[in-house]
Amino acid sequence: MILAVKTDNPVVELYLLDDQTRVLDRDVSQVGKRLSEELLGRIENLLESGDGSLESITGIIAYRGPGSFTGLRIGLSVTNALAYALGVPIAGATGEAWITEGVSGLETWEPGKSVTAEYGGEANISERRT
Repeated sequence: MILAVKTDNPVVELYLLDDQTRVLDRDVSQVGKRLSEELLGRIENLLESGDGSLESITGIIAYRGPGSFTGLRIGLSVTNALAYALGVPIAGATGEAWITEGVSGLETWEPGKSVTAEYGGEANISERRT
């Protein structure tokens, strides 16, 4: 199974795809500021509903932006860590056809490669308060 994750805004999109890239199941949910608390649990629930487990993941597609700085950071941290821990390929993609683009990226994946965010501009990071 291929796991596809999009965390660029308060509505998180998770998809399970078969090896022919057909959507087997999906979870599209408003999580807002609870993303870091809920993402892994939602992934596990999606896998269980599709009669799968983390070990059944054969590849991961991560939406890399543009979008929310924090949302992308959380989503990419989780997907990169899962790919590394499971020893599966990961591909990052952008745009409306991000899943299709990601599938192509999985085919050309290089071991040890991770996905980085594309924010669409400079990150708006506030100055440290003293």
